[in-house]
Amino acid sequence: MRTGGDKGVGWPMRIAVGRAALFLAFWLMSAGYSPADLPVGLFAAAAATWASLKLLPPTTVRLRLPRLVMFSLHFFRQSVISGMDVARIACDPRLPLRAGFVVYRCRLQSPGERGAFCALSSLLPGTLPTGTNQDGDLLIHCLDVTRPVAANLAVEETLFNKVLGHD
Repeated sequence: MRTGGDKGVGWPMRIAVGRAALFLAFWLMSAGYSPADLPVGLFAAAAATWASLKLLPPTTVRLRLPRLVMFSLHFFRQSVISGMDVARIACDPRLPLRAGFVVYRCRLQSPGERGAFCALSSLLPGTLPTGTNQDGDLLIHCLDVTRPVAANLAVEETLFNKVLGHD
């Protein structure tokens, strides 16, 4: 992903080099550093980079750093509040669970952006994107279907869109 600016001639190469460095760093963190093993790590990083470029081609995204910070703070706050609420629901036998599925029409069209949004929303306690229906709407499993899950996801999606520069 890029952050604003014009596409230079070498921007796909910079993305490939960045991904390769990231994959090599992951390999070094998990396998440890040994000079004898470095050729294997370089090969693994090159193969992972090739696969990532085939499966997720480089795109231009204008991340807005101030909005990313605000979204992160909002997400942390929402996560804590939701976590306490889920704990209260799960621990209080007087509060019946009304688990089920809610259909949410996601406005994000890019598979990468949609996947990132699903990953983020899965981190919020009490909700879990489980797939899509035949119309492409997200199926969200939640602990209480009587709560405004779809409305809350719409707020999160709007904030996520602003972080990506889709005002």
